[in-house]
Amino acid sequence: MGEKIVAGGFDLSDRQRYRRKLQQCLAGLGRLLAEKRFDRPKNLMGLEIELNLAGSDGLPRMMNAEVLDRIASRDFQTELGMFNLEVNIAPHRLGGRVLDQLAEELRTGLGYAHRKAAEIDAGIVMIGILPTLDGKDLVSANLSDVDRYVLLNDQIVAARGEDFTLDIEGVEHLGCTSSSIAPEAACTSVQLHLQVTPGRFAQVWNAAQAVAAVQIAVGANSPFLFGKELWRESRPPLFQQATDTRPPELQAQGVRPRTWFGERWVGSAYELFEENLRYFPALLPICDDEEPLRVLDDGGVPRLQELVLHNGTVYRWNRPVYGLADGVPHLRVENRVLPAGPTVTDVVANAAFYYGLVRALAEESRPLWTRMPFETAAANFETACRHGIEAELEWPRPGRGGGLTRVPAVKLVRDELLPLAATGLDAWNVEPADRDFYLGVIEGRCRRRVNGASWQVEAFHRALDAGLDRRAALAAVTRRYTALMHTDEPVHTWPAGPRD
Repeated sequence: MGEKIVAGGFDLSDRQRYRRKLQQCLAGLGRLLAEKRFDRPKNLMGLEIELNLAGSDGLPRMMNAEVLDRIASRDFQTELGMFNLEVNIAPHRLGGRVLDQLAEELRTGLGYAHRKAAEIDAGIVMIGILPTLDGKDLVSANLSDVDRYVLLNDQIVAARGEDFTLDIEGVEHLGCTSSSIAPEAACTSVQLHLQVTPGRFAQVWNAAQAVAAVQIAVGANSPFLFGKELWRESRPPLFQQATDTRPPELQAQGVRPRTWFGERWVGSAYELFEENLRYFPALLPICDDEEPLRVLDDGGVPRLQELVLHNGTVYRWNRPVYGLADGVPHLRVENRVLPAGPTVTDVVANAAFYYGLVRALAEESRPLWTRMPFETAAANFETACRHGIEAELEWPRPGRGGGLTRVPAVKLVRDELLPLAATGLDAWNVEPADRDFYLGVIEGRCRRRVNGASWQVEAFHRALDAGLDRRAALAAVTRRYTALMHTDEPVHTWPAGPRD
């Protein structure tokens, strides 16, 4: 076809071959689903937490390679920014004292990592966005020295063709530009995985989408960016804008962003993978040698590597995941809604609330998503991100009368959703002691109207009132937050701020 057309390091033939492979992978997934080849449910859950590195002064440390050398554990990995790490917890079976077990493993692992990091003044901080990050910290030179991050940055930059615009109107206004995806590294989250059967996938994913706003309302922990007070959970708008491959003219045409909430309830996991192929061009068109349909014809199970890779470059807040374990395929719902922190106890409480709630909602005879338009769920998500624990959400009225009503998130959680979450945890056979303790943390936040974001904002304004300038106030908040984080007392019980 004459000379190669090269864009961003991949030529046109690479992209055409990759798209053909994606289509084959999608067909392979369809066959696996039709043939019912998937693993039987094992009630498995998984957990990943993205972390920040900050010194005793509260400022970020670009030292993840050195810290990982000291930690020397496969549980800890690099993340996008040099000030980031990620910890992965092995899958657990939901049931019994799993929540306490999970908390103990996290306390042990994070405590060890913090001690090793502190040897070079780069301690661990679990927080949605580190308040002391500055524009000069979030530049391409501070991306982790890992080929896939460099390649991803190059491809997103090439696809966009111009600088990224960050424009977030919150309590204050942030407006700036970036020549790389480095601002995305500011967003550190908790990812909750739940293995599901194909027949249950849609119910669980729809339930997770419906309650994403509630998760944010009670769990918001990211009110600051570049010294500005923005939304109570500023990660979603930041993440969308920092990874937006659409130049303004495509945005105006309604082309979908790669970071998105979605636009409809679904009937199967296949629909989401098919949407990925239909709506989103490949960023990393790297082809595997596997021929998925031939593997299926030979009685094997394909890895579907292109499908998995492409799925990883579409940033849904609830993402479908295809994987293999011991040669058997499985599906997971990956919940990516929550920010990291504030404490291990808070993280596990958020997980208990989520796993209990989606189990109960997925089994309702009149599913929530049949009583609430998808557009309402999406609007609720933005409202919760803006206002956090003070958010008011649109929610179906109790009973069979139908219709929506506006209700404070804290009232909705205490009156309706915590009892549902308790029922769901009972269905998972979680011990009542674990159920009551961790759901009690969520109830305490609602009763006191305090979560990580509201604590940070209150502490910041107290520091300003005490005479500190903005930069010093944010550093003081970060130091105090870090000290309280290591006590593992839940955030709603913390004293008010740096002056205490």
